[in-house]
Amino acid sequence: MAHKGYNEGCLAAHALDLIGDRWALLVIRELMLGPKRFGLIKAGLPGIASNILTQRLIELEANGLIERRALTPPTAALAYALTPAGLDTRPVIDALCRWGVRQPGHDPRKFISPTGLMLSMAVMVRPVAASAEAAFTLGAESFETCLGPDGFAARPGPGDSLPLRFAGSGNALAAAVYGSAPLKAHLAAGRVQLTGDPAAAQRFLDAFSLAPKTAA
Repeated sequence: MAHKGYNEGCLAAHALDLIGDRWALLVIRELMLGPKRFGLIKAGLPGIASNILTQRLIELEANGLIERRALTPPTAALAYALTPAGLDTRPVIDALCRWGVRQPGHDPRKFISPTGLMLSMAVMVRPVAASAEAAFTLGAESFETCLGPDGFAARPGPGDSLPLRFAGSGNALAAAVYGSAPLKAHLAAGRVQLTGDPAAAQRFLDAFSLAPKTAA
């Protein structure tokens, strides 16, 4: 069924006409850090039916928020990527994270996608004086990240040469990043794997908290 829209001149209503359908903004979230093929988008949204994802991709492309792009060799396939207008929704997603963490009922044990974790970390970070780099491998997705005075940033990449390399599922790493147990407990239980100095890794993770930020 085609989206009928709100038929209002309000700018907020216009924005919701473009991204307000169920799953639309989460599809955009999954593409925020780089292009993905259909299957990888679907893996980050396990609750969406394939036909609904197909429909959302069609609608978002028609609205100028995503585009199809050929991946570089050796992967000869088409992927979906955000257009500049799609990338401009990043502050909306960040604001929803900041608002959502202050509302009751959040259950961090529920599924979190690799990209969802990286985006949340960029919001729930306490900037640090000394810069540090780390790689995160979460199933089929890997990210190269940097933590420093400007906050936290992530981009797709294997990070094979980075001094700290974390590996685990999205939920396992989310528990290590945000949970109360120290990293060594997650390592001992085998939920998370680490290459690099455990003390430096713990300092890296200590920069993140789900506690709502308060004004100084």
